[in-house]
Amino acid sequence: MPRHRHIVIATAVVACLTVAPGLAHAAGPGAATAPSAQPKPGKEAKTAGPIAPSALSTFQSPAEASVRQQDRSAAEGRQAAAAATANSSLAVGLHAETISAYSINLRTMLISDLAPLDLVIDWGDGTSDRYDGLNPGLSDRNHQYAKLGQYTVSVTVSDRSGGVSTNAVTLSTEGSEFTPYGPTRLLDTRDGTGAPAGRVQPWGETRVKIAGNGGIPAGVTAVALNLTAVEPGGAGHIIAYPGGTERPTTSNVNYVAGRTVPNLAIVPVGSDGYVNLANRGVGAVDLIADIAGYFTQNEAAGYTAVSPTRLVDTRDGTGTTRGQVPGWTSFSAQVTGRAGVPAGARAVALNVTVTDPNSDGHLTVYPGGGRAPSASNLNFYRGQTIANAVIVPVDAAGRIQVLNAADGASDVIVDVVGYYGDPGGSAYVAIEPLRLGDTRDSPNGGLPSQSYVYVDLSAGLPEYTGFVLNTTVTNTAADGHLTVFPDPNSLEQYYRGTNVWPAKPNASTLNWKAGDTVPNLVQANPGSHGIVDFWNASGGDIDLIIDMFGYYQNR
Repeated sequence: MPRHRHIVIATAVVACLTVAPGLAHAAGPGAATAPSAQPKPGKEAKTAGPIAPSALSTFQSPAEASVRQQDRSAAEGRQAAAAATANSSLAVGLHAETISAYSINLRTMLISDLAPLDLVIDWGDGTSDRYDGLNPGLSDRNHQYAKLGQYTVSVTVSDRSGGVSTNAVTLSTEGSEFTPYGPTRLLDTRDGTGAPAGRVQPWGETRVKIAGNGGIPAGVTAVALNLTAVEPGGAGHIIAYPGGTERPTTSNVNYVAGRTVPNLAIVPVGSDGYVNLANRGVGAVDLIADIAGYFTQNEAAGYTAVSPTRLVDTRDGTGTTRGQVPGWTSFSAQVTGRAGVPAGARAVALNVTVTDPNSDGHLTVYPGGGRAPSASNLNFYRGQTIANAVIVPVDAAGRIQVLNAADGASDVIVDVVGYYGDPGGSAYVAIEPLRLGDTRDSPNGGLPSQSYVYVDLSAGLPEYTGFVLNTTVTNTAADGHLTVFPDPNSLEQYYRGTNVWPAKPNASTLNWKAGDTVPNLVQANPGSHGIVDFWNASGGDIDLIIDMFGYYQNR
């Protein structure tokens, strides 16, 4: 009988998304249609820790920057002069903090020898608020913007005796939207593209220039990079992180000696315009970085998650001709108009899998009808089954093209998980990388065969519409795959024991052979209940590691 476990990460919004204690595991047998009564979440809790508020931005203008009003009429001149003398300390200090993709908190420090005070806040978007009868001191107010962008907030305080003082602060909303770009190769240490030629040494680093590189603008906040570790000399992993910041402890690409491994990463860009790539392994490795697009704090293309849906499977003819794709040939696939992806989508988020390849090679996914770029999305070995997340623009007809860049034929599977469409959709907020769960730390052991864990990411918070995660499986006892999908149950159903057994969709997130350690990025859809399921579709136990790198949020 199938079994399941639960990883419960309760969430709350306190100035930003906060992941509260705890990370709980509870096992119990269940029938295929509905599990038996299950323990309530919360036992064996492990604190996952908050999503760091430091990932959000602050802007300030001290009280000393306040300007006393000068444009008084002649009739009021004597009164204004008297007020200035009587209340020479009148000023307002401003501290603004982004608290979501579209919202800010504004803290005002009113300084005055007199009271009461009147306050007018011009939010810079054509709206303003007035507050009368205030006392000196601190106060906080929130404001939500209708559009992403840069705004100047102007605050005026007056003391009712003719004294008036104004201060202003310019800020940017936290959320970012996506612009497709490429796929284009930005880094290849094998030939010196984007960095000096030469393998990255054990425990060494290289970096890739993002902002200002080619047509990528300055001010880019994050970038979608397909990272490939080429023929590493030993086991290890790659960490991608923004230039000029402290290296995190999470991982983006896990590899073993001699195996070329790709993985998509959505990485914040440092203030210096770079992304650092750290080789945390015992052997040297070549690194490749191909860009799929970038994020900026302006309206571009917002994200919409869809239920994971299979678009293409050459094994049975879904979405294309049945049969393996011959070497060095490509096929097109219609994306828009299917699986909830509308006409007008600019790019799609996919999971692409190759299985039973007859030779080593790679897949390149690019806009339909175009010319294949010198970039790769998925590297494979003969006989291997491997998946990778892909973000790719669609052509005017809403199609993608998939090239089998290998001498031998391969089967190809394409699942869609979301799309980037018109401006004003869900905006992306990058966070300091956060490890949500690791079954290797659980006293209950790994995730059993044909079982799932559910992760509460945003229960009761519908404004959170997607999560950028990196999933890694290790200690794999048998061949299989992982499927990540929204849970049909609410937390209340789990608490009451009335939850139903989820129906696993015909889609996959990552694939492995027994003994493999395999990572893959997933843009997880939290569904209507804010809960995401991770299903072990294999004949043996696995250990599962889940890292979070950001989230998508509506107004």
